Formats: sequence, structure tokens, C-alpha cells
Amino acid sequence: MVGTDVMRIRGLLFCAALLACGVSSASAAMRIAEDRGGQIGQYLQNFAALRSSGERVIIDGNCLSACTMVLGLIPRDRICATSRARFGFHAAWMPDADGRPVTSPMGTQALWNVYPPSVRHWISRHGGLSRKMIFLEGRSLAGIVASCDAPVERVRLRSEPRYTARPLRDMRATAASDRR
Repeated sequence: MVGTDVMRIRGLLFCAALLACGVSSASAAMRIAEDRGGQIGQYLQNFAALRSSGERVIIDGNCLSACTMVLGLIPRDRICATSRARFGFHAAWMPDADGRPVTSPMGTQALWNVYPPSVRHWISRHGGLSRKMIFLEGRSLAGIVASCDAPVERVRLRSEPRYTARPLRDMRATAASDRR
């Protein structure tokens, strides 16, 4: 029965990911704008393929439920979020015999294991994974995912014990002035 549940989860996640994710191969970047999530297995497969492809991922709107696994499955240097990005986390669930949602401890643990430590820490501080969706966005998100809107580099100043973000130079303007 457990193997059947895992296979069902994988199949559902894969289909949902195909339907929910928009890919733009012309720009070698995948833009996630309104992904409501789905089955974990499908997302695991799709994000593993995306990871292997080398494409960048731009989060530009809602990335909910299983979509949030992108944070642990895609290398941090290949993912960014716009000011519209919003991640929604909740416990995994499966339909029971009557079609009603029932929390899946196995699925919830699978989600937890995928998330990087910074995301797990944020989730823990906000009540953990439960039936209630919690949202990561704005300033809280900026500390976890790089911004697509304004590239920043992390620098450590001698007088500062922590890293701070500062805007990067506009590389196009610098390159243009170097050609003159």
C-alpha cells in the first residue's frame, strides 16, 4: 500500500508540474508565475530535470505547495525571485477513500527533507508545516532567495560581522563605457 501511495504521489506531482510551470527555452530560463502546486513526485521529477538542464528559474508570482520544492532542488545561484514572488507552504496531503484530504506524514517529511536549512528555519518560526498555508514573501524572502529585480552581491566588511547586500554595478553600462 505504501508503494502504491508513493507511485500515486509521484504521478500526480509530475502531471501538475507539467501543467503549472511555464518554460521559456528561448531565454534559457523558466518563469514560475502562478503555480498552485500538486503531487510531490511530479515536482521532484520536473525539478530534477530542470536542475540537470542548467536553466535559471525566475519566481514571479505564486509558487505554492509542492512548487516550493524548487528552493531545495534548484541550486541557489540559479534561482531568483521578483518583487511579486510568494511561496506558500503547508503539510502534504492525500485524498482518503471518500476523496477528502488527509495529512500525509510521509509526504510532509519528504517536503521537509527537500527544503534547505534557511527555509526549514523560516517554516519552524512560522508554525511549521500544517493544514494552514503560510506565505514567504517580501523582506523575509529576500534573505533566502536572490532578487531578480535588483542584482546584489554579498560583501563582508571588516567592521561588520554579518554579510550585507549592496547593488551590483550595471554590467551593461560598464561594458559600454569600457568600449569607448
